[in-house]
Amino acid sequence: MAEGRSTGSGFWLKVREHASNAVVGGLVLVLTGFTPEHWVANGVEALHLPRNLLASLTFGIDPRLIVVTIGVALIVGDTLRRRWHTDSPGTRGQEFPLLAAREQAARSTAADSTLASQLTLPEKPSIAVLPFQNMSGDPEQDYFADGIVEEITTALSRFPSLFVIARNSSFTYKGKSVDIKQVGRELGVRYVLEGGIRKAANQVRVTAQLIDAATGVHIWADRFEGELADIFRLQDDMSQRAVGAITPMVEHAEIERMKRKPTHRFDAYDFYLKGLASLNLQGSKDAADEALQMFYRAIDLDSGFASAYGNAAFCFVRRLVNAWMEDPKKEIVEAERLATRAVQYGSDDPVALTSGGFTLARLLGELEIGEQHLHRALELSPSYALAWTHRAWIRVFQGRPDEALPDLNRAMRLNPRDPLMPGYFSVMGMAHFVAGRYEEAASWCEKAIQVQPKFLPPLRTAAASYALAGNLQAAQTMMSSLMQLDPRRRISTLRELYPLQRNRDWELLTEGLRRAGLPD
Repeated sequence: MAEGRSTGSGFWLKVREHASNAVVGGLVLVLTGFTPEHWVANGVEALHLPRNLLASLTFGIDPRLIVVTIGVALIVGDTLRRRWHTDSPGTRGQEFPLLAAREQAARSTAADSTLASQLTLPEKPSIAVLPFQNMSGDPEQDYFADGIVEEITTALSRFPSLFVIARNSSFTYKGKSVDIKQVGRELGVRYVLEGGIRKAANQVRVTAQLIDAATGVHIWADRFEGELADIFRLQDDMSQRAVGAITPMVEHAEIERMKRKPTHRFDAYDFYLKGLASLNLQGSKDAADEALQMFYRAIDLDSGFASAYGNAAFCFVRRLVNAWMEDPKKEIVEAERLATRAVQYGSDDPVALTSGGFTLARLLGELEIGEQHLHRALELSPSYALAWTHRAWIRVFQGRPDEALPDLNRAMRLNPRDPLMPGYFSVMGMAHFVAGRYEEAASWCEKAIQVQPKFLPPLRTAAASYALAGNLQAAQTMMSSLMQLDPRRRISTLRELYPLQRNRDWELLTEGLRRAGLPD
């Protein structure tokens, strides 16, 4: 069958080529007035055909017009044929799989570019913090510079009066020479904060400048320096200067909330920053293991470090989702301990509440409690994109997909250039699946898989969606990829992955995966 489709595809490509030549040639003949009757007459004579054949076939019509008409008819017919295949569910990829994949990639790239070009400035003052240059001359200190920027971004995101772009989108510009005006257009922000960090011995120097992205004008530039133990004060000073320049009327209470420290021990904080650097390396088990060990080191030095507890707990979520757990029961118990400490010690820490709350929801099925913690995190930090994403997941698990979509759209606006965009596509796919829109669910999952072919969650959702939509061939293809990556997965072990609250959603998911070929 594949060979037959390939042959048919080649035939139509040849037809389109000759038709295009015919149209071009015919139009040239019409416009120039050049008469090709002698060509046709020679052809008739060479084939030993009756000399009156030309007149009888053309009915006395100018042959040039016939050439054009035939060419146009072939092109129109081929266009309608291809449009029919495009509009028919599941047929385009089956007829021309490689062509469909290329066109899908082009559409996705165009869609991403269109999204970036169509971003409008929010009503609130908006800002992006670009990666600071590591001026220490030691590449091993990159984690420190990146971590400081992430902490400044988190601090700024606590201000309800600001719209702050997420770290992952800002870091797509790392190591690049950028045009600030272009950054402003691509991220949809009015202001950009950039700078550099030099760390030597026990001293640290931070330079920063705030730029109006619309005009390129520097609003202020300053230098902050001191001992490493003063790093939190330097972060506070820089954040306050940026906020004060953008929104002079920020309330005193907001300033005080931003100044709360995650820990008072720099050595614990240093391990925490190293953990964040590893955690941001998505898709690597070794990096996730390294992150967990760094967070444990930070906790050992400061037993009340709420953000370290939260991110350590989230490492276990990542281990579960990617099928990296070796002893799920034991690891989930440890994740519960860490998440509980995170929300207990970090009642005013959006990072701890987000990671800890989502871990309780995802691994323990405590959806309502998790949502409460996420709601509190968003009250504290309205621009925290990860909190919006995790609350969207919880609402999907609760059977509230249409309430999840606005949360997800908000997260994507706060993080428009996130290299981990497949994660958003995966949530979107699961939301449409729970809503019963299976073809739409499969489409979103395909976008995620196209970027990350080994990403397990969208592979599962796509397999179930295709099966329930009646496209068993596509469902089985997804299941084949899934079983290669997670061969031990069975229907009986799905509960640990999907804390679905409604029995109906659970039954449909298992039925779809069973039809796709997942063993019981």
